Amino acid sequence: MRRHRVTQSNNMETNIITEKVIGCAIEVHRALGPGLLESAYEECLSFEMQKAGLFIERQKPVPVVYKDIKLDCGYRIDILVENAIVVELKTVDAFNPVHEAQILTYMKFSNKSTGLLINFNVTLLKNGIKRYKL
Repeated sequence: MRRHRVTQSNNMETNIITEKVIGCAIEVHRALGPGLLESAYEECLSFEMQKAGLFIERQKPVPVVYKDIKLDCGYRIDILVENAIVVELKTVDAFNPVHEAQILTYMKFSNKSTGLLINFNVTLLKNGIKRYKL
């Protein structure tokens, strides 16, 4: 398996990978539709991304950084893609500010500049995707 193919400064490559992730999410949503548990979407999206040749890590631990210490508090990124893109999955009626705060915090603590917040509980998936850049 490939590791660390993408560097944070490589914006064009990051954009291409982000587009692949969104394409995979759309494929999963077309097949399954809304209404399932987040874990089902995570499993299927992981399968699609690996099939697309992307290196992923599921449930990647994110330590909380407080002053000079790192605390393992049980926080996890749903899917880290190519060691560059934080993907956080939801199955909610609508995004709320805490969802945005969560992905931005995960991006900050994992030192990743790109994140995708994907809500599968929507009729049209493009209405359930938000991209973040730090």
